[in-house]
Amino acid sequence: MTEEMIIRNTGNSPASFVKQTIQTLHDQIGTDNVVMGLSGGVDSTVTAVLLHKAIGNQLHCIFVDHGLLRKNEFEQVLDSYQHMGLNVTGLRAQKRFYKALAGLTDPESKRKAIGHTFIEIFDEEACRITDVKWLGQGTIYPDIVESKSASGKAIKSHHNVGGLPETMKLSLVEPLKMLYKDEVRHVGAALGISPAFLHRHPFPGPGLGIRILGEVTAERVRILQEADHIFIEGLRNEGLYDKVWQAAVILLPIHTVGVTNDERTYENPVVLRAVCSTDAMTAEWAHLPYHFLEKISKDIIHNVKGVNRVVYDISSKPPATIEWE
Repeated sequence: MTEEMIIRNTGNSPASFVKQTIQTLHDQIGTDNVVMGLSGGVDSTVTAVLLHKAIGNQLHCIFVDHGLLRKNEFEQVLDSYQHMGLNVTGLRAQKRFYKALAGLTDPESKRKAIGHTFIEIFDEEACRITDVKWLGQGTIYPDIVESKSASGKAIKSHHNVGGLPETMKLSLVEPLKMLYKDEVRHVGAALGISPAFLHRHPFPGPGLGIRILGEVTAERVRILQEADHIFIEGLRNEGLYDKVWQAAVILLPIHTVGVTNDERTYENPVVLRAVCSTDAMTAEWAHLPYHFLEKISKDIIHNVKGVNRVVYDISSKPPATIEWE
């Protein structure tokens, strides 16, 4: 990051933005308590650190494991939050989310089921905290843009835009809502958040729930977590992780024929998705080396029970979106 970098919608350098925002938050919130749900992503983390620097332990963070995170992510991210000094409570709630998702195949229905279940769990935990008057959210500008369009119809719904109950009595505090993702990372660097955390790939709020096309079950989550882990670790090992904006594996709701140990199989295909972008508004598919894709395909098929075919998505945004749902 260079001091000359200017945040588009504010005219400030990241360091100036941090200083002014912390003071604004301190003055705005005063002695009130703030509750905030963390996702493990960059946006919510940078928001939480800004709030923490402004009001300390008046910020109460809740990190919910909805069973749709990457392999081992809940434990790793919760540990990182605690080392950052955040006042955070971790909750395991996989069974409730899987129950809410049972039988659902429509993408928007799944998003709403995940969002509603999260709100229920979040509300139960937030009620244990006294004198809460504010809800912190890691909303950024692309979230707002994608949730609205010239036609009035959203490209896709975002859990933190328009997904809150109308009866909510808390006031919103969204310090990053005019920033793009690259600017959020610069702000995070100015806050002293580690580069390893800041440069984690974007991850959707509904998690693997929208990377599993069709019904979400514990077994299908297991398959996707294992395949995703091989892909992401492979990118890191080959020095490719930081060269792409976002990478993911998609589990398709179909089966394909294959051959393993001279026997016919009828199992799941998965799609590898990797894109290059700066702000997620547009994206180009990443031209990953053929030898790397070949290795990942073999590793997934040989090590993930239930997968017998791997394909690579070469669609750009637009017309395709980064996520499949």
